[in-house]
Amino acid sequence: MSGVISASSLVKSNPNMRIHGKIVVVVACFGVFLLLYFWRGNAAEDVVEEGEEKDGLSFPTSPELKPDIAFKLANKPPVGIVVRLEKPFGVRDRNMLIGGGGGGAGSKAKSKPRNLARTVTKHTQAEEVMHLAVVACGNRLDETLTMLKSALLFSLKSIRFHIFAEDSLAPQFKERLNQWPRSALAKFQYNIYPITFSVGNADEWKKLFKPCAAQRLFLPVILKEVDSLLYVDTDVLFLRPMDDIWRLLKSFNSTQLAAMAPEHEVPKIGWYSRFARHPFYGVTGVNSGVMLMNLTRIRRTIFKNSLIPTGLSWEDLLHPLYQKYKNHITWGDQDLLNIIFHYNPECLFIFSCQWNYRPDHCMYGSNCKGAEEEGVSILHGNRGVYHDDKQPAFKVVYDAIREFPFDDNMFQSLFYPIQTKFLDTVNTLCGRIPQVFLKQIERTMRKVFEEKVVRHVRPHK
Repeated sequence: MSGVISASSLVKSNPNMRIHGKIVVVVACFGVFLLLYFWRGNAAEDVVEEGEEKDGLSFPTSPELKPDIAFKLANKPPVGIVVRLEKPFGVRDRNMLIGGGGGGAGSKAKSKPRNLARTVTKHTQAEEVMHLAVVACGNRLDETLTMLKSALLFSLKSIRFHIFAEDSLAPQFKERLNQWPRSALAKFQYNIYPITFSVGNADEWKKLFKPCAAQRLFLPVILKEVDSLLYVDTDVLFLRPMDDIWRLLKSFNSTQLAAMAPEHEVPKIGWYSRFARHPFYGVTGVNSGVMLMNLTRIRRTIFKNSLIPTGLSWEDLLHPLYQKYKNHITWGDQDLLNIIFHYNPECLFIFSCQWNYRPDHCMYGSNCKGAEEEGVSILHGNRGVYHDDKQPAFKVVYDAIREFPFDDNMFQSLFYPIQTKFLDTVNTLCGRIPQVFLKQIERTMRKVFEEKVVRHVRPHK
């Protein structure tokens, strides 16, 4: 019929309508594309790899840290931040993800834990494992565990503990270590060894100074598969990542094979410079409570000595040296190390007293410039100061670390109690310089939070 007009003929007769139809189709396709794009963007995982910027973070400094600030730090991480404790070997657990409630970045990170675990595994399996050795006899179980705990709290890389212990202590170490929370167990492995001496009379070596302390002399002989090692006494506490002192191994020159701190900073009041009846290193001698060792180099080196002109290997040197000087040494194995490095000074790397800070550095007045500038990095509570009231500043730090629950907030449950209890020590010689004890702890907590916990910062909308 002439009155009926088909759609096709209408379009043909009206070019403007044809163009309009094409525009409608293009707009509809574009709208579908946008919907797919935003849907996929919301489903994507919000994990930022290490090395990306972490803008917008701020931390309280020591003088400004108030109870209310510490409480906020403990209970409400910054808005939009996904935080996690990094677990070596790819171990993950839902409790280690802390984030804001509702639909923030934290909830998105939780929605795909498997992908996040794969990211962690790829990053951590290639990391270097650090080796830490300690010798424990007698009543040193709790003290040793507190030392190991301090190493774990701050360190970034994984650690293998080499624990040399009396037979009666070995099962106690195993039981106590295995009771630590999963978050801590994921960060370390351990071996427990019996007390053994490869040469000489074992009973004589055991009684050389403190019980079993001479065991450290035989570490290069026993741990043949270990390349490098940090040895510490049981009364040592890490106040910064072990990673930092471990990095000093790369500072050794071609002849250096061990590193220690001076026994004293002031020769006039140093023990070796006043009383020693045997050769010792340098002007004040060295303290062996914290000793970084390249065991491979030690095993390969022929050491000059006063026994024979051709030199001796480390293992062959120990017993003859002891026999020659046993009636002239006071501090046992430390004296033997001083004698060895007296004749081989080119083999020793000296690090600052901040890596081996003892009561001697503050009880006669502050005399460790490294600690004054950078804070104490490793606290060495010799003279039993963790367990009496002679130096309460040392005891405050020890008690706080010993009592700290692994998974608690460090600012609230570790740093703030130390800061508060230091007020009771200001009338003592060491307590009157609280910044020396607190500076590195606060800096370390900030570093751990940034490098090990914070993984994503989303800008506010």
